[in-house]
Amino acid sequence: MSAWIQYPQTGLATLTHYTLPAGYVASCGCTPDSTKYPTAALSQMAYGSSANYGPGCGWCFKLSLLNPLVSTPPFVPSKTKSIVVKITDLCPFTQGGWCGGTTNSTNSAGAQLNFDLAYPSKAIPDDFFPSDEKLYGYKDFGVWNITYESVSCYSSWAGSVNPSALGSVRALETSACCPAEPTGSSEDTCPSYSDKNGLPPDTSTKGSGHRPTQRISSLLISALLISWIQSF
Repeated sequence: MSAWIQYPQTGLATLTHYTLPAGYVASCGCTPDSTKYPTAALSQMAYGSSANYGPGCGWCFKLSLLNPLVSTPPFVPSKTKSIVVKITDLCPFTQGGWCGGTTNSTNSAGAQLNFDLAYPSKAIPDDFFPSDEKLYGYKDFGVWNITYESVSCYSSWAGSVNPSALGSVRALETSACCPAEPTGSSEDTCPSYSDKNGLPPDTSTKGSGHRPTQRISSLLISALLISWIQSF
């Protein structure tokens, strides 16, 4: 098998969907509450590990639908639908499968990357995938061509407002890694578990440095400074 895929921040990919039970702790070890918001699995060679966590864990992507891979006659959506997801799971490599893209080969749609959306989900509208059941005789086209864009989780992912949806399950310790906002630094980005590239950073719910906690800390510091100044 080839090396891990170093993908650009924006590009073309395919989108499939799979069933992820509410509250399920997937490969990255993200908290159960992360399933209350849009999440996805990333194809193995882009995810960066064949088991548990990998460098792909925790990143957020804006996924925009283009058109179904197979539809006769061709189906063209009347408007572009997008969703921001957090990567919490691994889509295993299978030869010829949708998650079978490598550095030197693509899946059957010509894409190196595949995002496997956790859907159906209460976090995603039932009509997210457009269709024309009257014309085609079915609602679900299955595989879509999409564009993807790496985005900030804090400013773009719906779950960022809920501290309990961020970080990894604390009890899993170093068997889990789910950064709230990975940047590529070793301090906040997961190594490859299968490559045994060292221990992951502490992303547990208590130690993940969630933004709401940082905001509260800043307010407390400001209040203490004002109080100290007024005492003179």
